[in-house]
Amino acid sequence: MMHVEKYRNGDGVTNVVRIMIVEDHPLFGQGLRRVLEGEKDFRVIGEVDDGAHAVEQALELQPDVILMDINLPNKNGLQATREIKSNPQGSAIGVIILTAYHDDEQLFHALRAGAAAYYPKDVLPSELIPAVRAVAQNNYVIGEEIMNRPQVARWMIRQFEDLAIFGESPDEMFVPLSPREMEILHYITRGASNKEIAHDLGISRQTVKNHMSSILRKLAVNDRTQAAVLALRRGWVRLEDTAAIQY
Repeated sequence: MMHVEKYRNGDGVTNVVRIMIVEDHPLFGQGLRRVLEGEKDFRVIGEVDDGAHAVEQALELQPDVILMDINLPNKNGLQATREIKSNPQGSAIGVIILTAYHDDEQLFHALRAGAAAYYPKDVLPSELIPAVRAVAQNNYVIGEEIMNRPQVARWMIRQFEDLAIFGESPDEMFVPLSPREMEILHYITRGASNKEIAHDLGISRQTVKNHMSSILRKLAVNDRTQAAVLALRRGWVRLEDTAAIQY
């Protein structure tokens, strides 16, 4: 159940937008909080520094909007977003992805995960603040355009059609990695072999191979090294986590 707070301004009574920040770099998080708290209709109700905790706190605090980093410990921002949005208690929460790595493919992954908007971390406050208000009203923001759900669906279909025209396979492009595939991707960045991954996860080596083939296809890369580099560059896996397990 969403909490509704209101404040009175010169034009009457307005709903307060309750915001949760998910960011593991204190300096950036503090700057973000200062920008948000400069708006009378914004209230920061929570700050979290890892993905797993973000899911728990989102379902407990029920913010209207979450500002979600991608490169997080324990669970990346795309995984956390997908878990929040797939839970009935979190389906109404709007998520804005903030990332240091910005491209159109990352935008598609964010939308597929359930995000309502996606911005690089150097976004100007003059862009971010209106986006927060728009997302709080159950809208999506793509570029400078505010859209509702049907408009976003049509927009994505058009992008897939354009890819098909240029010879890409829209059926395989931008398909989100499953939780198991993301887990295996973490092992790959640590240099683990299929045998070591199979042993740790309690699955067969053939199952690992099948997941590996799916990962390479979805990421449109040729080998596990390219997959690891892509995961690190996009912030899906943290560089600090690659040394967490020694083989």
